[in-house]
Amino acid sequence: MALATLGLVLTSVGLLVALSLARKYAVKVGALQQALADARAEHAQRERLLQTVVENAPMAIVLYGNTGKLQYSNAEARELFFEGRSLTGENFLRLLDRAPEALRQGLLTETDALFTVEQDGELGTYHLAKRYFELEHEQHTLLMVKHLTPELGRQEIEVWKKVIRIINHELNNSLAPISSMVHSARLIAKNPAQIAKLDRVFDTIEERSSHLAAFLEGYARFARLPKPRSERVPWARFLDGIRMLYPALNVSEAPSQDGFFDSGQIQQALINLLKNAFEASSEPSGVELAVSSAEGGAATLTVADRGTGMTDEVLKNALLPFFSTKEKGTGLGLALCREIVEAHRGKLGLARREGGGIVVSIWLPSRHLALPSRTGRLTLTRG
Repeated sequence: MALATLGLVLTSVGLLVALSLARKYAVKVGALQQALADARAEHAQRERLLQTVVENAPMAIVLYGNTGKLQYSNAEARELFFEGRSLTGENFLRLLDRAPEALRQGLLTETDALFTVEQDGELGTYHLAKRYFELEHEQHTLLMVKHLTPELGRQEIEVWKKVIRIINHELNNSLAPISSMVHSARLIAKNPAQIAKLDRVFDTIEERSSHLAAFLEGYARFARLPKPRSERVPWARFLDGIRMLYPALNVSEAPSQDGFFDSGQIQQALINLLKNAFEASSEPSGVELAVSSAEGGAATLTVADRGTGMTDEVLKNALLPFFSTKEKGTGLGLALCREIVEAHRGKLGLARREGGGIVVSIWLPSRHLALPSRTGRLTLTRG
């Protein structure tokens, strides 16, 4: 009887322990389930937020796979390319085959670019950005297109106004003294005793004519800059060429890893920068050229001088076209350098040098990176 009672007690205790553990387990399971539910709700909320942002982005966004299968297009893309329809699952590349040639070529370029398309008798300018990535073991292309015509139109007018003012200023500065000198030459020609003064008159006319020719050539060179033809370049050979042009220049040791760029254009950019550096420095020994490389072939070039430096205002505007602090400057030297570097998909920067002077840096990307209110429609669904 005692054993039976003891067994009953033990069984009861066991049941109480089991119930207690079950309650604790249920509480933990409930808490875990609530945490999972909260996480799912937060994830769903973020997903809806991202979807809303992308869907309403003020640019056309298209995502397609390696075979060309269209996986996503936002509202702007559907309106711009597909007449408002959703063509998810269609082959985007085949749609491009039926598009107007200018549009097809613009969208198939491998790098970020600006392109112009005639649509309904009007020209429209668009900015294309392309990014490549792997998703679920498949290569994908993300394509983003933004209509720039209204903004570019306003900026173009302002730029042309500024160009016209500068050219008018330079022409007047040269033509006025030339006209005056021609008048003086005619008076001197009538007085044989003053003939010796003609040499000075002709020298002045020649000097102003040469200045005007150089000024116009600067604009022409800026306008006809060709697209860079990048190739593998050994840094040692490239820097030897710079040393031949500037024997007094302090040049760092050449990186062992080759660069990838258009050597002719980058050399031209460095010549412009070194010319400025030597003009700014009282001592040629204060001018330095350094090159450092990173994994993959990216590189940074720096040109440093010991000149008087730049004020905050000059530093802010120095890279803008037509801005110059020099009396006879065209304001195109640094702008041309920036154009060359950015055509390589690189970056050009200006900063003050510790101890006095200026440091100009050129960052060039690796070979891999170097390669690789709606106002218009670019319909792909009709040829």
